[in-house]
Amino acid sequence: MKLENDLKKNLLFFFSKINKKKLPLHEPFFFGNEKKYLSECISKNAVASVGNFIKKFEDSLKKFTGAKYCVLFCNGTSAIHIGLQTLGVKKNDEVLIPNINYIASANASLYLNAIPHFVNVNLDSLGIDILQLKKYLKKNTKIKNNRLFNIKTKRYITAIVPLHLYGYPCQIDEVLKIAKVYKLKVLEDAAESVGSFFKKKHLGTFGDVGALSFNGNKIITSGGGGALITNNEKIAIQARKLANVAKKKHSWKMVFSEKGYNYRMPNINAALGFSQLQKIKKILSYKKIVFKNYKKIFSDNKYFSIYSGLKDSSPNHWLVTIILKKKYIKYHESIIKFLISKNIEARPVWKPMTKTNYLKKYPAMNSNTSLDIAKRIINLPSSAYLYKYFNLKR
Repeated sequence: MKLENDLKKNLLFFFSKINKKKLPLHEPFFFGNEKKYLSECISKNAVASVGNFIKKFEDSLKKFTGAKYCVLFCNGTSAIHIGLQTLGVKKNDEVLIPNINYIASANASLYLNAIPHFVNVNLDSLGIDILQLKKYLKKNTKIKNNRLFNIKTKRYITAIVPLHLYGYPCQIDEVLKIAKVYKLKVLEDAAESVGSFFKKKHLGTFGDVGALSFNGNKIITSGGGGALITNNEKIAIQARKLANVAKKKHSWKMVFSEKGYNYRMPNINAALGFSQLQKIKKILSYKKIVFKNYKKIFSDNKYFSIYSGLKDSSPNHWLVTIILKKKYIKYHESIIKFLISKNIEARPVWKPMTKTNYLKKYPAMNSNTSLDIAKRIINLPSSAYLYKYFNLKR
């Protein structure tokens, strides 16, 4: 078909110049002090949950994001879990979550015996559909006991978890306005957004709590890892306690104050993350080159657009995202299969939460746009090192 031919002509021609048998979606990029810091951890036997790199990484993250407090976690999901708990989410409380999403926010809600309630997303921001959410809340909720009560489901709605998909800001300013009116706590899922800003403010610092991820495929990596960032000292203290199995400080006694979790990031992972963060600005500049060149390569195509983000945003361009025009939806799967057959890793966006079997029983608002977007998004290889193969001015 013509669309595949255009991909062959443009995309495959470019990737043929790269001397790699397979192009993963997003690989880590190591070119700094990683080996030095890892060797230091090993030489000092400081590879577990105690070590100087934990504080160094946390302090660097606070400085870079502008958050007052930072607590490292073993992954982003655990940061979301504890974040929701510190915000007071309890059994049978509803948590508003975008329908296009990684599974972490829904699972974290279920860990607390809370109820995920799925919200439609829009094409403008790939995030929460603000207009539809306003209509739903106006029609179906009321303030009761100084909390938001869902008249339809007979449960309280406690929190909202806006997602910044692929490092592109959602309409977080509008989410905050809704949260203020309806007395909702806000946990920003900024797992994919290290280095992303909206109106010159780092994502994850708008809400009550932000969750970051440093998984192996993210902008920077600690191998496995995540972080909770906040400007609330009480939340930070509680999060650190819960992530450390709620163990009381003592020189030798093992005393636990409440049910906690072993969610700490090991020092050796923090060393890797700290090294990566030291060169975040350079990585972001490389990612921008990759994004701009994709835009240039496909500037004349009529089949899809490359998502650029909202006005006033400075995204990290984690994954280059093409959005098929509606009349080409039928080619969505065949394009992905075609690219994979050429050893070019491409992937769709996650299946909508409402299409995930064990989540189908939970409440959801109108999902038409979410279902439509899921059939149109394709992610292309986006690793930072690809900047070397583009010809734009560095």
